[in-house]
Amino acid sequence: MFERLRTKWKVTPLQLVFILCTFAIGGSLTGFVGKRIMPLFGIESPWLYIPVYILLITLIWPMMVLLISIPFGQFRFFTGYLKKMGKRMGLVKK
Repeated sequence: MFERLRTKWKVTPLQLVFILCTFAIGGSLTGFVGKRIMPLFGIESPWLYIPVYILLITLIWPMMVLLISIPFGQFRFFTGYLKKMGKRMGLVKK
């Protein structure tokens, strides 16, 4: 599995480790920050809380991943990755 990712992304084994660490730390940090921000909205109803939380973490995640990618030296990879993802979602023009 890791070899397939390494080949697909055209990275060295060490870069793959840094990329996976960036995904892990960025995702965890997104959840942490999202939980800290949600009380500011003052939402009590779980029917409203859950969709707002999902939208919030969807917006925070790219910023966190880019922020974490800088110390790991993978900023260029993640800017390309996020642009490609944005094109697939129709958010970025091709």
